[in-house]
Amino acid sequence: GPKAGYPVMEGKCLLFKYLGGVDAVPICIDTKDPDEIIQAVKWLQPSFAGINLEDIANPKCFYILDRLRAEAEIPVWHDDQQGTATVMLAGLINALKIVGKKISEVRIVLNGSGAANVASARLLFACGARPETTIVVDSKGILHPGREDIAEKKGEYANKWQFCQTTNGEKRTGGLTEALKGADVLISYSKSGPGVISPEQVKLMAKDAICFICANPIPEIWPWEAKEAGAKIVATGRSDFPNQINNSIGFPAIFRGVLDVGAKTITDDMCVVAAESLANTLKSVA
Repeated sequence: GPKAGYPVMEGKCLLFKYLGGVDAVPICIDTKDPDEIIQAVKWLQPSFAGINLEDIANPKCFYILDRLRAEAEIPVWHDDQQGTATVMLAGLINALKIVGKKISEVRIVLNGSGAANVASARLLFACGARPETTIVVDSKGILHPGREDIAEKKGEYANKWQFCQTTNGEKRTGGLTEALKGADVLISYSKSGPGVISPEQVKLMAKDAICFICANPIPEIWPWEAKEAGAKIVATGRSDFPNQINNSIGFPAIFRGVLDVGAKTITDDMCVVAAESLANTLKSVA
């Protein structure tokens, strides 16, 4: 509930100030109703220059962010969506440079269909990835036009139903094993492991595969297992493993920039530019 979440929000405020010079105030509201959350933001907006949303469940988070992007008078950012996707894209841009592949030519598998990967898909497509060579996998398997369980709830799960229609050009069915055959890139924001992804599944991927295994606190497969199975580049969400992908390298500076230029919203194109700028902060990629 909101009381348990308050220390997390305090920590987030510290990162905003320390890494971005942004003064932030933790506010936790005692409601799960999406329209009440939207109204609360509108009531608060005269007192703030921007709002960071945090820890809102899927699929309500998409409805809330889309409404506030359109209706709020100040920029609204959902870090679980936009922040996660932005830093993921920054890492992928440099990973693709290392393996010598182009984003428009790689086969991508998104394991998990929550806030992080829905936003990741949007940014990947905005950056040049092709929907037809992208496969999304949820807890019940590959998303494809024949997924009647999603079709029956397409009003509630509009993003998943859209992926059923627009991704997976080969119309593959099955689970993660079938999805990973020949894949160049795996972006996984799913169930915490280990053992969620097996070395045998990683072995099915293409040469010089890229694996971003980002479940917390334990990645879906141990990074050394993924490397031993043939992955060229492996990243996780943890600071004690190499190649950490963490939102803190993105949201403080992004919000600082948004406030400095007086932006009224934060678009996907802005997130792509931020990802490219983050990627370019490395003087060399080797």
